[in-house]
Amino acid sequence: MAEAHRGGIVERAAALLANDPAQARRAAEAILRTAPSDPRALLILGSARRRLGDPAAARAVLAPLARAYPRAANTQYELGLALAELGDAPAAAAALQQATAINRDLADAWRALGDLRFKEGDIAGAETAFAQHRRAAVTDPALRGPAEALFAGRVAEAEQQLRAHLLRHLADAAATRMLAEIQLRLARHGDAEILFARALELDPAHDGARFGHAEALFRQQKSAQALAEIEGLVARAPKDPAYLNLLAACLALVGEDQRVIGIYEALLADYPKQPRLWLNYGHTLRAVGRREDAVGAYQRSLELAPGLGDAYWSLANLKVAALTPADEAAIIGVLARPDLTADDRLHLHYALGKALEDRGAHAGAFEHYATGAAIRRAEIPYDPDETSAQARRARALFTQPFFAARAGSGSPSAAPIFIVGLPRSGSTLIEQILASHSQVEGTMELPDIGLIARGFDRAYPEALADLAAPALAALGEAYIAATRAHRKLGRPFFIDKMPNNFLHVGLIHLILPNARIIDARRHPMASGFSAFKQHFAQGQGFSYDLADIGRYYRDYVELMAHFDASLPGGVHRVLYEDLVEDTEREVARLLDHCGLPFEAACLKFYENSRAVRTVSSEQVRQPIFRGGLEQWRAFEPWLEPLKTALGPALEGWRGAPTGGV
Repeated sequence: MAEAHRGGIVERAAALLANDPAQARRAAEAILRTAPSDPRALLILGSARRRLGDPAAARAVLAPLARAYPRAANTQYELGLALAELGDAPAAAAALQQATAINRDLADAWRALGDLRFKEGDIAGAETAFAQHRRAAVTDPALRGPAEALFAGRVAEAEQQLRAHLLRHLADAAATRMLAEIQLRLARHGDAEILFARALELDPAHDGARFGHAEALFRQQKSAQALAEIEGLVARAPKDPAYLNLLAACLALVGEDQRVIGIYEALLADYPKQPRLWLNYGHTLRAVGRREDAVGAYQRSLELAPGLGDAYWSLANLKVAALTPADEAAIIGVLARPDLTADDRLHLHYALGKALEDRGAHAGAFEHYATGAAIRRAEIPYDPDETSAQARRARALFTQPFFAARAGSGSPSAAPIFIVGLPRSGSTLIEQILASHSQVEGTMELPDIGLIARGFDRAYPEALADLAAPALAALGEAYIAATRAHRKLGRPFFIDKMPNNFLHVGLIHLILPNARIIDARRHPMASGFSAFKQHFAQGQGFSYDLADIGRYYRDYVELMAHFDASLPGGVHRVLYEDLVEDTEREVARLLDHCGLPFEAACLKFYENSRAVRTVSSEQVRQPIFRGGLEQWRAFEPWLEPLKTALGPALEGWRGAPTGGV
């Protein structure tokens, strides 16, 4: 067979691999009958055997071929895939590393290496390989510079280059997708959503862009849209761990806990060495009240990754049991490692702070809380001036005459019960009490009011003045429609427990005038310090600096006092201290404000088996605990910045009686 003729046959055989590996195998075997040492045909034969489900037969061809041609990157790659399917992870990793060392731009080899390391539980190694895959997958010479800059961590440089490129090439899907990925990395989730949507307009079949779009939607808690995207991806790749993990996270947003548990159990059957899957599994078990199983999942994640700070913090964050001396020693040892990520380090400081607080070492506990908070504060672009300005603009707009002129507007629905205030002020307890009533369903901290507010961009809240009654009603109905996915029980009322909604009381009243609004309030020093020592999964950017907390609390008290005057009786205030000291009386008054008949089950809220996703999940599964009211006083020597920033709110925090309080 002439070499040129054989070369053409080899090319055709290689082209068959993806869609018809059986035919590719037959073509390769035909070539090898006349040229038994042809390395191209041997590579095709090995790849075809692997694709046809016979990795042992593939190895038999590829291993000697790799020895004969040790600098052949594609041969090393194919051998690595075959070895991985045979369960020989070390040999597979060695072959894939050899492939990427020979050809740094062999994107598929980087992806395979990332998958292998992920399965072996090597978090850092997997992330590095996947980052290399994203870099190598960029084949357009005009985009290689931004790809290299992004991989090297020069994010601002990559963003600048991409924006300049897109000014000249508006329809470049790859560049748009890369810019979207940068926005996602920088937590500019709204911008990422827009850019990924544009990338999908330009290239609808790109699954990477669709996954990024789903993640951007998820990060904004746009659960319905995110689910629509990710479920389509899972339908096409039902075993992809990244897709399944995001699907589970999206389902958790809408309370599909049993589906979430099923997904994690299936993932852990395939990836039992992956610590972050055990961690996420533990979070879900905790939410549904399987505390001991959650502890076991967190401990398993630590066995696999002793430096995983989030797992230690998750154990400490159960609130109802102290970490052991062995845990303390382990955390101190891990903190000495120079290679820790900032995220692991801050979680470990929070966990160690909790351990020290539990055994009365308050000075050391505060030091670790403050260190963890400082790390987090440096990462969050929180501007206290923006919060103060937003509260000031709300006070200027939402006057009593303003509301009177719009009486009768909005959706007539009385279904929502909003609980607002500051985190760590008893809002989860109030939610659990109300959700124990036969007519009320507890959901979670819903993002929808905030999303409506952000839809007005910088014109909010002043733009509300331009909306006529039909537009206000439409916004109210849109909220009811968007939150329907969270209502599983068919009860007439449901709870939205997003604490930050105190900034949007005016919006809530305009679009849902019949909704109940509960202000959950606690002593400013108690709630302030409790927020400071808590690392929140997302949001609450004010909570990592004592002065920011004091100023935030003061803005909150002043704004709610304004609504006491402009919406008389519109907000019912529940003081945590009163609820603890005279629970039956406060529960009766709370139910009365909501127009609900008294039910004894509300006093036995701790028997409610509903899922709870806040940091107070374990506390509200027990009878009311009075010992926590004054815990902050042990830390008073270090809380002067909080006191100073609170100003008059330190004495006037209780506010005027409202809503029958």
